[in-house]
Parts: sequence; C-alpha cells; structure tokens
Amino acid sequence: MIPYGRQSVDEDDVQAVVDVLRGPWLTTGPNVERFEREIAAAAGTKHAVAVSSGTAALHCAMHALGVGPGDEVIVPAITFVATANSAVFEGATPVFADVEADTLTVDPRSVEARVTARTKAIVGVDYAGQPCDWDALRKVATKHGLRLVADGCHALGADYKGSPVGSLAAMTTFSFHPVKHVTTGEGGAITTNDDDLARKLRLFRAHGIASDHRTREQKGTFLYEMQELGFNYRICDIQCALGASQMKKLGGWVERRRAIAARYRERLAAIPGLEVLRDRDEAKNAYHLFVVKVPEGADRAAVHRRLREHGIAANVHYMPVHLHPFYRERFGTAEGLCPVAEREWQRILSIPMYPAMSDEDVETVITALAASLR
Repeated sequence: MIPYGRQSVDEDDVQAVVDVLRGPWLTTGPNVERFEREIAAAAGTKHAVAVSSGTAALHCAMHALGVGPGDEVIVPAITFVATANSAVFEGATPVFADVEADTLTVDPRSVEARVTARTKAIVGVDYAGQPCDWDALRKVATKHGLRLVADGCHALGADYKGSPVGSLAAMTTFSFHPVKHVTTGEGGAITTNDDDLARKLRLFRAHGIASDHRTREQKGTFLYEMQELGFNYRICDIQCALGASQMKKLGGWVERRRAIAARYRERLAAIPGLEVLRDRDEAKNAYHLFVVKVPEGADRAAVHRRLREHGIAANVHYMPVHLHPFYRERFGTAEGLCPVAEREWQRILSIPMYPAMSDEDVETVITALAASLR
C-alpha cells in the first residue's frame, strides 16, 4: 500500500536520538534550544518555541494573544479541527470563513464579512503547503486592528513573495507529526519576532512556571514560581534531537515534493474532468499534500475504494469543521454557512505525497487514479 504520506528516517536521525539517550538530558535540555534555533532560522524569525504538538502550538498562540470568553476568532472552514479547537480551549468562539474554490485557502473577502466588534484574531491556514493570500489578510487585520496568526502546520519550507512561512504573521504554528515535512514523532512549534509573545509562549508551555530544571541546575537553586495557569506542553530532547537532524534535510525534501507535484500536474492534466488546486504565482508551495478534485458527478467514495484496491491509500483533507457534530451542537453551525467549502470538500482527495516516493510510485498512483475514475 502506498500511503498518502509517511516519514523519512535515516541513520543520522537514529544516531542523533541514541546520542541523547546516552547523555544526561532527556528533557528541558540543550537539544530543545538547538532545535528551536533551527526552526527560527528556517522561518526567518527571532524566536521559535518548541512544544509537544501542532495543536499545543495553536493553543499556546491563542493564549499568548489573550483570547478568552466573549472573543471571536475567524478561522477557515477547511482545516484540521485543531485550528478551531484552539480558540474553544480558551473559551472563545470560532467563526468560520469560506475558502477560495481553486486553492482551498481562506477567502479574505469572507474573512472581512465575518469581522465583528468581538473579533480578536484571524487565523490563516496554509492549506496543503500553499500559502494564503497574506497581503489581503494583513490588510483586513490592519483595517480592523486584529492580530494575525498563521497555521503553517502544512507549510514548513514554503514562502510568500520571498518571505518564508513562519515570518508572515504575529505568530506561526508548525507541526512535526510523521506525515509533515520534518518529524519529531509528535511535536510542534510557534515562531514569532515579538519578545513578549515569545515569553508568554514559553511560560504557558511549562505550567506557567518561569524556569525549568536545567536553568535551576545551572543556577544551583531549587526555587521556582508558578506565575500563571499553564499546561505541560513541553517537548523532550529525544524528539528535538530527531527534529534537528531532520531539519538538515528540509530543503532537499521540499524540492522532491515539488518535483513530484510537477509530475502529477503534467500527467493528471490528461484525465478528463479531474482538477488540481491552483498554485499562487507569488508563492512557493511546500506540498504537504497533493489534493485533486474528482470530476463533477463522480462518486468520490467509490474512487477512494478503487484506489485502495489498487494499493493506493488516498485520504480526504478535510470535511469542513463547522459540519462536525461538536460544532453543530455547541455553536449551532449548519450547512449553508460556507457554501464553497461545503461544495468543494465533497470532491477532494489527497493522493500520495512524500519525499521517499520513487518515480515508479508516482506513475503507479497516476495509473491507479485514472483507472479508478474510469
């Protein structure tokens, strides 16, 4: 079975983990800071704060902005549920904006229409590795005095008008799940150039305590103080050693993803009615996913089933968040709220995309997809 995504781990990665296991620090040690420096360098930012998951990163970002009860946070309808959930964790209400049909990134016009006196922040999602229209989103945020957060969990290695994803908003969140561009097993990070936001992020990830064990060890003290209510969102040195080793290969892996995408675009153009998402001229896609739209009227479930019969594990990213039972019941969302997202998600399939795919794997996927549509 060719999966839709998978990690690449080599002997350098294994050795990096072994070295930590044989060393004195398994958590709150020097490898966390090392990994953070690597992320900040890739994102072009002053700070990177590593945490236990991409979801933790989103939650930390909402807390650092002071999002709370009575606030609204505008999020795209098509995203992983964690984007919206992070606002709910802080007692706020997620407000769902529609997406552009040809990119499935959030539509800035829909965002503008959702702004109210209660809006606290806008979250843009770089869907499938494709940067949003950040200029348009920034214009909306500036006009209404709102903070802009980037969910870049799909887009490490992408850029927008020459600026790397990670540096395009007040904060950007990343995920290091095994199907992402680099992995720590589970893990995430937030990048920012704001010193105060970075301080709040570091405090929140560690129970609200301002020091960690290694810092106290270096100072020869046992005293610590909890300054606010936080969470245990720390990431350990074992994970960060793996992540730092993986970061060395990020550039090559992104280039391979782009080469696979170019092959898909060339060959899939011959399949009648099949569509692929548009790439922005002003951006460079990092291709976490390669998303196709089955022809109008095609039975997507049947296509998905036939692909599995051919050994291709396609997936769907995502059902609009406002259609999930939790949001229907808690917030009263329903069909008709985001018509473009509701229409387009019924056609989308994510076909395999990961750097270790061979050219033969790519051809196998293309052939299987054509046969499944027939």
